[in-house]
Order: sequence, then C-alpha cells, then structure tokens
Amino acid sequence: MDSSWDVTELLLQVSAGDRGALDAIVPLLYDELRAIAHDRLRDERPEHTLNTTGLVHEAYLRLVDIDRVRWQDRAHFLAMASSVMRRILVDYARRRGAAKRGGGWKRVQIEEADLGDEQAQTIEDLDEALSRLQKVSQRQSRLLEMRFFGGLKLKECAHVLGVSVSTLERELRLARAWLARELSAG
Repeated sequence: MDSSWDVTELLLQVSAGDRGALDAIVPLLYDELRAIAHDRLRDERPEHTLNTTGLVHEAYLRLVDIDRVRWQDRAHFLAMASSVMRRILVDYARRRGAAKRGGGWKRVQIEEADLGDEQAQTIEDLDEALSRLQKVSQRQSRLLEMRFFGGLKLKECAHVLGVSVSTLERELRLARAWLARELSAG
C-alpha cells in the first residue's frame, strides 16, 4: 500500500476520534517533519537551544492536543505541522522579548532558553506582518506560511488551498512583494 494512502487513512481515523492513529502517522512523515523543522531553524541563531528533533517533538505534542480537526491528507497535515512550528518559534521569540522588557524572572525548560534579541525581534516582526496580511488576504498569508514555515511545494499548497498552481504563483509574487514592503516599512 502507498504510504500517502496510509497517511490519509490514518488521518481519517484521527478525525473519527482514534487518537492513537496520530502515533502511527508521525513515523511515516518523520523525515518530512524533520526537513520542515530544519528549514525553520536554519534562519535561527546558531546556538538556539531548540534543535530540529526538539521542534518536531514540540510540534507533535501540540498536534496531539488539537481537537475537532477534519484531517484531509498528507499535505494538510504537513501544512498544519508547519503552522504549529511557526507558532512555537514565535512563542519562543515573544518570551525572549517579554523577558528583555522586564517581564520578570521565570523558570524555563532548557529548550526555551535564550533566543538572540535581534532574531527574536525578526520573528515577531514576521509574525505580525503575516497577521496583517491575513486581514488583507487570508489565502496569501496561509500560502506564505506553508511555503516558508512549512517548506511545502507550490503544488502541495495548491492542493491544500484548493486552487490552481498558476493562481498561487501569482498570489505568491503579490504576497512576497507585500511582505517585503511591510517588513522594510517597520
């Protein structure tokens, strides 16, 4: 049986309430999840304490807690995983920024330790820009998130969003230009 078919079947089981099926999905997609996490961490500072494996595991823990998702297929799962990884990195950056602004002492896990000030601000700026873009064009915001945070190919994004690749090529050009303008203005 094709592994993409296995993933789709398992995702249908998860949607039907079989939480154990998610445990069977991760080994099938582990290499792809690691590639996504590696891409996300490539832009982080070199001494970031959250490594590729840690980001995959953190994302898995959050995915397990998501209820009421009607999983569609492999691309949908990977898009959701990339979104969760983005949120994890943004949360780390925000915690770093809050501490820098006098947020007080708090006990942290070793994985949550120090992001560089400049990198934390860059992640926050990008997250805020994507949130603003979502108000203008939710599809373009999701597209950028899936492409840059998820590492999905344009064809996979088209499948998840239910539009043609040529439409997404146009929207990607517009979204990149919009994002560049927003980030340079900030």
